[in-house]
Amino acid sequence: MNNTVDHEMRYYPKESLCLTHDIPGARQWAVSLDQTMLTYFEVDPDCRFESHSHESEQITMVLEGVLYFEQGEKVAAVKAGEVIAIPAHAPHAVFTAASAAKAVDAWSPVMDKYIK
Repeated sequence: MNNTVDHEMRYYPKESLCLTHDIPGARQWAVSLDQTMLTYFEVDPDCRFESHSHESEQITMVLEGVLYFEQGEKVAAVKAGEVIAIPAHAPHAVFTAASAAKAVDAWSPVMDKYIK
């Protein structure tokens, strides 16, 4: 019986992290292990991710610009250096205004839609 577990680190040099299109106006790359994922997004001005939810918890840190997270009537303007945490199954929309934004997201469990 072979019960080997992969305990090997995985290194991703910058040139291997290629941006791919997500929705019009947004590009991303993703890396993941079995239970955790990290995504990086570049979002153009006036871009909108319509209201959606997912089984994954999401923690987003904005690196540049401002991302607006909308839940019902509430809108949180998350600026560079700030973080927002979204519980699993929570409906939300995300958008930019006149400026572009860059952000990283941590996900658990892994978001299948971003696996290559």
